[in-house]
Amino acid sequence: MARENTYKRRLRGSYITSTISISLVLFMIGLIGLLLLNANHLSDYVKENISFNVLLKEGTREIDIIQMQKSLDIKKYVRSTEYITADKAAERLKKELGEDFIGYLGFNPLLPAIEVKMHASYANNDSIALIEKEFMNNPLVNEVVYEKSLIQAVNENIQKISIILLLFSFLLFLIAIALINNTIRLSVYSKRFLIRTMQMVGATKGFIRRPFIFKSMLQGMFSAIIAIALITLIIYVIQNELQDIIVYFEMNLLFLLYIIIINMGMLINMIFTFFAVNKYLNIDEDKLY
Repeated sequence: MARENTYKRRLRGSYITSTISISLVLFMIGLIGLLLLNANHLSDYVKENISFNVLLKEGTREIDIIQMQKSLDIKKYVRSTEYITADKAAERLKKELGEDFIGYLGFNPLLPAIEVKMHASYANNDSIALIEKEFMNNPLVNEVVYEKSLIQAVNENIQKISIILLLFSFLLFLIAIALINNTIRLSVYSKRFLIRTMQMVGATKGFIRRPFIFKSMLQGMFSAIIAIALITLIIYVIQNELQDIIVYFEMNLLFLLYIIIINMGMLINMIFTFFAVNKYLNIDEDKLY
């Protein structure tokens, strides 16, 4: 009786350990999915914070500037605009330089400007060059200022990061699959004598496999639920700590990710359990020890 209780405790401990292991692996897979789903949003966030300044000619009336700003706001490539007066531009430059340059010069040399932030799809040098030509045809515009090298660097780096992220995600996925496979094989290995006993009393292979697969699928579902709880906690922390940067967790994509994790947990467990049980259904008795 004591031996039977000890055996049950070991089985229970093995089940809990394997469930936690699979949960952590599914959690890792979920984080990969979360990164991939939000990589495009993060890329857009970076691009949409790139701006260019439309410098207006000296003496341009404020009413004309405001009217121009309103006409810009309805352009398809514009995400937001800000009217920066000459005085406001001087204040900004003063803070950056740490000196009162107007006091040295005796006048404010800066021009009023409209700062334009674009939608992500237009944040490239080719699009901005076309937009610049459009602005230079306006008699109120003195110059269009933007960092060509910065915009090119941002776009190139985003492409590189995307490729690296995909490769890294694929590698982690393979590692995760290998870990789940090993966990299930160890779990089935601990029950190899039970499988042989069932064969000896005449149970068919299908009959023996069925409870193992059903239990494994349940384990996969429980593991996925634990992984989802951890991912939800991570999202909550991220949105509270980095709410100015990451606010893009769309509920429909998040729900889709959770469904994928649950199905993946059940499907992977089922497939690996099927092959692991089959191994001990067909193995020679001498190799059980």
